[in-house]
Amino acid sequence: MAHTGIDGFSMPSGDEARRAADALRMLGDPTRLKVLWALMQGETSVACLAELADTSPTAVSQHLSKLRLAGLVTNRREGTFVYYQLADPHVGALLRQALSHAGHPETADSTPTR
Repeated sequence: MAHTGIDGFSMPSGDEARRAADALRMLGDPTRLKVLWALMQGETSVACLAELADTSPTAVSQHLSKLRLAGLVTNRREGTFVYYQLADPHVGALLRQALSHAGHPETADSTPTR
């Protein structure tokens, strides 16, 4: 069924939908949310992220690996240290939206408006 009657209507491609679902799946873990939130403040190391997220550097490294593969964070090496940062500002915007929604549970029961 074509939706020709809706101006500007378009569906994401299968690849776009998969990449978006992968990114959203990465937000499904509280530690990853904390790590991404910390990275919104700027580039930092695994040790600092572990302290901020109240977990071990090993756990943070594993989460960062997944986030990097999902394209949500990037890294750079300086000597023996690796520093991480958000891949782009859209990641921070997505995170702020998710946390904002979580802070307003009453919106889950509301009827969407058009």
